[in-house]
Amino acid sequence: MKISIGSNIIKGPWGGGNQFAINLSNYLKNRGWEVKTDLKDRDIDIILMTEPRKYSSSGNYNQLGISKYLILNPRSLVIHRINNCDKGRDTRNLNKYLTRANKVADSTIFISNYLKNIFINGELIKNKNFTVVMNGADSKLFNKINRKRWNKKDKLKIVTHHWSNNYNKGFDIYKELDRISLLGVNSTGIDFCYIGNIPENFRFKNTKIIPPLKLEELVREIKKNHVYITAAKGEGAGMHHIEAALCGLPILYRNSGALPEYCKGFGVIFEDTSDFKDKLNEIIEKYDYYFSKMKEYPYNANLMCQRYESVFLELLRSKYKLNKNKRRFEYLIIFLKETFLCIRDITLNKLKRLTERVFK
Repeated sequence: MKISIGSNIIKGPWGGGNQFAINLSNYLKNRGWEVKTDLKDRDIDIILMTEPRKYSSSGNYNQLGISKYLILNPRSLVIHRINNCDKGRDTRNLNKYLTRANKVADSTIFISNYLKNIFINGELIKNKNFTVVMNGADSKLFNKINRKRWNKKDKLKIVTHHWSNNYNKGFDIYKELDRISLLGVNSTGIDFCYIGNIPENFRFKNTKIIPPLKLEELVREIKKNHVYITAAKGEGAGMHHIEAALCGLPILYRNSGALPEYCKGFGVIFEDTSDFKDKLNEIIEKYDYYFSKMKEYPYNANLMCQRYESVFLELLRSKYKLNKNKRRFEYLIIFLKETFLCIRDITLNKLKRLTERVFK
């Protein structure tokens, strides 16, 4: 079987979507699949659209390129992986654009029930051929070997890591934790470490900041800590808390987005700054319980990839039912609409820039 994963796989530190593409690609290759990241071959069985936004550096093609390909190759099947929404990025048009891109898909994979509820229950996507496949991290890399147990004598070390510097990643809470760590919350005190990118003009006062790290270095740095915190708002799923949980760190997590789906039972949940300090004290009190509980954390890449392969194979079983001529016509219409919309967007952007220069 041949699959094209529409991700531009990047070496070095990058976001969770990149790790997903790497893990799935490696798994499928080991299972005998031929894996591509473009649409150059004429005999692709499955096209996995992962990032249709044109301005994203992680996506290799979107619905325009796919519809053009399917006019000539109507037997190929398309799956759209939806991993985010407007709330997660504090945007206004992402949901609308993903709904538009989804029209080219035969099936949809959501990475959380939270996203499924937004797009399916919210009736943004009418196609009922969908499934939820939870994210998973590489447990060969993110594991509990050499994790640190808090002795309750030294400072409690808390860590988080994000590739994105979007303020919605939880910087209101990280700022509060920075303040608390400066003032102290218990007899031993707290150290807070932030790994990754921070918003422009944002400043911590008492937090250790580490730039984005390569995976092996990231794992070592995470394991130097005792508790992981994630305060992301509207997160579609994310990978950061999964990676930390597989490393054995109890999680202090926000009641927002898909975080409860991934973290429930493996740490303490909080709402916002109003109850954060109380919940911080709670995870300190229950640290030993959650430290032991982390060995049961289930979300690893191997399980995730097995589920993806099952979805692929199930969809391929319906391939013989396809009406090639009908599909050609449907994708021709989509291609023409997308071409018009692209020309319109380019024209509007040029007019906007021209207007800004004239009235500057």
